[in-house]
Amino acid sequence: QAQPVESGGGLVQAGGSLKLSCAASGRTFRRSDMGWFRQAPGKEREFVAAILWNAGYTYYADSVKGRFMISRDNAKDIVYLQMNNLKLEDTAVYSCAARNRGSLYYDYNYDYWGQGTQVTVSS
Repeated sequence: QAQPVESGGGLVQAGGSLKLSCAASGRTFRRSDMGWFRQAPGKEREFVAAILWNAGYTYYADSVKGRFMISRDNAKDIVYLQMNNLKLEDTAVYSCAARNRGSLYYDYNYDYWGQGTQVTVSS
């Protein structure tokens, strides 16, 4: 199964917006719940957002709730993460992955990780 490919990261000023994309083609991804995680330098990878395979429900970390929105287009095999009102603490490498088991909130329940895309928020 091919790995997801993230894109859309970059350098943005605090208060700005970015939209990340996760291209994840194939039957495995289309029927999988998908999640976004991030890892800042020196920190552990943390949950950001997740969306069920049928896009019926979405889940967010408290730190991004109200600012980020996850969505998916199964016809295009793409999962999006719209990030608004970005803060310095949002700086991290953002990765998407398909959930294989267990809780949506823990990275060890996910397989098929992408390489990630860097998001840097400046003051």
